[in-house]
Amino acid sequence: MSILEKYSAAMKNKDEAALNELLHDDFKFTMHKSGNTLNKADVIKWAMSGDIKQDKTRIVYENNEVGIHHAFVTFDDGNIEAVMAVYKYKDNKVISLETGATPMPK
Repeated sequence: MSILEKYSAAMKNKDEAALNELLHDDFKFTMHKSGNTLNKADVIKWAMSGDIKQDKTRIVYENNEVGIHHAFVTFDDGNIEAVMAVYKYKDNKVISLETGATPMPK
């Protein structure tokens, strides 16, 4: 199973242990839509909250250095976004994640 397959499964199943193992200790998540940056602990806490529900998830490209992922994400507030994500890997873990998001009609 690839890193992105493991990551997607961990997010879907709210598997804190798997996320902790998959994300590098120096992990940084940059959300270009909002300009926010999150660290490993922030992302795991957010994932465990259940606020992130991904649908029609697909891996666009992946090798041992990067992964590109697209999904439609629904948040608890009812907002839906089409999210394109670029993951960079280090030591077989995700070291960085950058996303661009397009709001979708509810």
